[in-house]
Amino acid sequence: MKREWGMHLGLALLRLIGLLPYGVVRSIGTVAGELAYWLATRRRRVTQINLARCFPHWSLSQRTAVARGHFRVFIRSFFERFIFWYAGPERIRRLCRIEGLENFDAHRGKPVILLAPHFVGLDAGGIRFTLESDCAAIYGRQKSRVLSAAMTRGRVRFGDSRMLLRNDGMRPAIKVLREPLPLMVLPDMDLGARDAVFVPFFGVPAATVTSISRLAHITGAAVVPFVTEMTDAGYVVRIYPAWEGFADEDPEIAARRMNEFIEQRVLEMPEQYLWSHKRFKTRPPGEPGFY
Repeated sequence: MKREWGMHLGLALLRLIGLLPYGVVRSIGTVAGELAYWLATRRRRVTQINLARCFPHWSLSQRTAVARGHFRVFIRSFFERFIFWYAGPERIRRLCRIEGLENFDAHRGKPVILLAPHFVGLDAGGIRFTLESDCAAIYGRQKSRVLSAAMTRGRVRFGDSRMLLRNDGMRPAIKVLREPLPLMVLPDMDLGARDAVFVPFFGVPAATVTSISRLAHITGAAVVPFVTEMTDAGYVVRIYPAWEGFADEDPEIAARRMNEFIEQRVLEMPEQYLWSHKRFKTRPPGEPGFY
């Protein structure tokens, strides 16, 4: 009970911070991120291991700079979520613009999977998109019930927006795609070996889900990449043209294609990828763990 009250108070404080001018919120988040780099030792270690595995050719100082930059933008994005969870449409539109909306519009009214890799601006971009279209998204339940409820409320405020629990499997996803309702899917988390294949991510075998290509094959959905970049002025969503033939590819080939696309985007903004996630937690049989 005390923990829940503490979470309520913390969320209330963060909501108040979100009312401040954007530059102030950005600065608070950046400073907090620098502190988190030094204090969150376990997550810092995960980040350093991931970067060392993916970029062994980088110098230690280069990897350290990216790791510190990641904590700054990741914690900054957390503070800024309280703008996007509570602010009105006008402020959200000012802080996040969309490029390439025509790539989604070409498939509007048909089944569409928005493939959204784990960059720190994902939450901002997803909420901004709900001002342009109804949308469903797949998510994982948070450890904190209070935080999970606040997150869900913030993400479904506009239009017919829905959150599908990842543990419920593919049936709810198939159902919304057949309505049809665009479905945002996060393709690059290590969810274990089940329904996954080991394909390279920056040369490291990574358990990669095959559900995106299978959903596309079952429903005939277009797969449209959706990437959000954090900038000094806010965020930019970039919607890419739909991938030709993705639904009919072998699941392993499709997974490789997906990881290669994410690699290209990571190289454009390396600090903004979610390096603090244990992306390589599941290893091929016989291979020792990284963490």
